[in-house]
Amino acid sequence: MTQTTAESPVRKQRAQLKTRTLRTDRWWLAPGLTFAGLLVFLIYGFWAIFDTSHLAGSYIAPFSSPCLATSCPEGARLFGFAPFGDWYTLPPGILILGLPGGFRLTCYYYRKAYYRSYWLSPPACGVAEPHKKYTGETRFPLILQNIHRYFFYFGAVIALILTYDAVLAFRDKDGNWGHVGLGTIILVINAILILCYTFGCHSCRHITAGRLNHFSKHPLRYRAWTLVSKLNAKHQQFAWASLFSVMLADLYVRLVAKGIINFPFA
Repeated sequence: MTQTTAESPVRKQRAQLKTRTLRTDRWWLAPGLTFAGLLVFLIYGFWAIFDTSHLAGSYIAPFSSPCLATSCPEGARLFGFAPFGDWYTLPPGILILGLPGGFRLTCYYYRKAYYRSYWLSPPACGVAEPHKKYTGETRFPLILQNIHRYFFYFGAVIALILTYDAVLAFRDKDGNWGHVGLGTIILVINAILILCYTFGCHSCRHITAGRLNHFSKHPLRYRAWTLVSKLNAKHQQFAWASLFSVMLADLYVRLVAKGIINFPFA
């Protein structure tokens, strides 16, 4: 540690290193894979927004749920209602994907992921970044990251709706209960992963009991906090698993709706 004396003033700028990093391992691999994974999801999401094949029997494509306009098929409407009526004619994904999208965009883990992979800020530990200044999340637009808690509330609602859609997947095309197909299993697994990711969020952990000083006085909240903490410990894994599960579940429903997949157990 450098001792500050009258002859050695405090340094107010970053150390000027001639080399980008002294690391010899493949430090670029993790941000590279993250870049590719997020890019695949963004490309698919853009396509899914404008695809109209979002209902196959009792299967509802997650990227188009809930469907809130009369232009949506009746089976895809949330509880059969269409509060947006006839005036809304755009694809349903445009209306609702901003809510879970905003939740993930402001998520603490995803911030780290795309800061490193897209902005190289920094790309890895011990690797210099190209930015000369660092202001954190104190200025526009990054100051908007602070609304993550409010996006959590919307994300929780969407997670519960996708769970409801997974329950509806136990009906056959005629509306009879007891159907179990490959799509049913896929939608149920997706709903579980979405729930684990959503309710393992750091904001959920703080809301549950983050400001309590005495856990012993709030045993129910402490028990809930303990459960959320266990999910939070795997937040990164659930973030990726749910990201691809919702994409694969959505793609499966659309392929069934288009008649590309028509297995007896679909």
